[in-house]
Amino acid sequence: MKAIVCGAGQVGFGIARALAQEGNAVTVVDWSTDLIDNIVTDLDVRGVVGHGSHPDVLERAGAADADLIVAVTHSDETNMVACQVAHSLFETPMRIARVRAQNYLDPAWGDLFTTGNLPIDVIISPELEVGRAILQRVETPGAFNTAVFSGGRVQLLGLRLEESSPAAGSSSEQLMELFPDLRVAVVGVQREQTLFIPQPGDPLLAGDDVYVVTPGAQARRVLDIFGRDTEAVRRVVIVGAGNIGVYVARALERAGGVKVRLVEANKARAEAAAERLKKTVVLHGDGLDARIMREAGVSDAELVVCVTNDDKVNMLSGVMAKREGGQRALSLINERAFEDLREPLGIDVLIDPRATTVSTILQHIRRGRITGLQTLGGGQAEALEGIALATSPLVGRPILDLDLPDGVALGAVVRGDQVILPGDDERVRENDRVLLFCSAAMIAKVEHLFRVSLEYF
Repeated sequence: MKAIVCGAGQVGFGIARALAQEGNAVTVVDWSTDLIDNIVTDLDVRGVVGHGSHPDVLERAGAADADLIVAVTHSDETNMVACQVAHSLFETPMRIARVRAQNYLDPAWGDLFTTGNLPIDVIISPELEVGRAILQRVETPGAFNTAVFSGGRVQLLGLRLEESSPAAGSSSEQLMELFPDLRVAVVGVQREQTLFIPQPGDPLLAGDDVYVVTPGAQARRVLDIFGRDTEAVRRVVIVGAGNIGVYVARALERAGGVKVRLVEANKARAEAAAERLKKTVVLHGDGLDARIMREAGVSDAELVVCVTNDDKVNMLSGVMAKREGGQRALSLINERAFEDLREPLGIDVLIDPRATTVSTILQHIRRGRITGLQTLGGGQAEALEGIALATSPLVGRPILDLDLPDGVALGAVVRGDQVILPGDDERVRENDRVLLFCSAAMIAKVEHLFRVSLEYF
């Protein structure tokens, strides 16, 4: 596949890296010579300096025979025009644009992004994607990562294994013996800086980040057994009344059963949020002001969500929230260098909007056979859900004898409402949804598992 990525920032870099690693021909366009030099040096991609929506620049980037354009510059308008130009002048088959401004996404203008108007196949809103990721964390508060597949029938949970956990020191085989009714598959372990797929007899150690797959109905029990079950979220404090903060507050209002208080330092933004929100208490004040945080009731909150536009404020607000008695803190960060500070600072969850956005874009790029995708471990691995076609080597094979390539593990098979796990005595059938966990190096082969004949391997 030939792909053009407009924008060499964090998201553009992540998309280009993922596509290049899979053997695609990638050209990155950006007006910054420095960014292009950096991305060409670090990745096996071609770089073009110029404005991503200019026809001559897209022509130099190879738009005439490109299969895909992904426009993720910092300008919504540049992204939209780049897709329009790619369609009108070069007939690029697939067009994806990142759009931040929520006014463009208002349902009232639902016909805007259509072939006859603005021909964009997929609109990605980072704020909405991050908001949804935060809401998933609200539902599974003991997990540092949560991904939902097959309409919620299956969940992938990332769990930090503590010394006190019943699972510490046990292998997945031993867990099944201790809890015979437990429905779970351990698909990945990140130990220090290395993420790997454990064998059934490998012990899980305290301090490991363990990735498990389980039916959605058993998620709470899995959290409990792994020592991560926490009190249900009933009180939430949100720091930051930007698009993400307001989106999360409105979603929690609609869900009901959760008291929300929102803290915003900018007076005009706080007033605007108060007008949009019906049940949320909005406080004008600094998330780093202990008095304001106490007034917001942080000491009684099961979850404090820090989503301002400043990484440092988000980190320090999370630290202050924990110090004041908040049970769990979730902080939004854009700078990956801060990830190593999560544990020393005592912050429970860090959400990287770049990783969230990249996962969503990759899912749409692979649509048709891949129905769900989540990048894990800083890009070291992915969980991919796909439909097993008639030509797939998976179809007809016993689940106990799939003979998957090294670096690939089965998470679950979903057939209607039935969730089948690796130890079950079943065969994969055509049109089953199959969830696989794989290292980054094996992504291309996993994609082929959903479409090719046995001769592929």
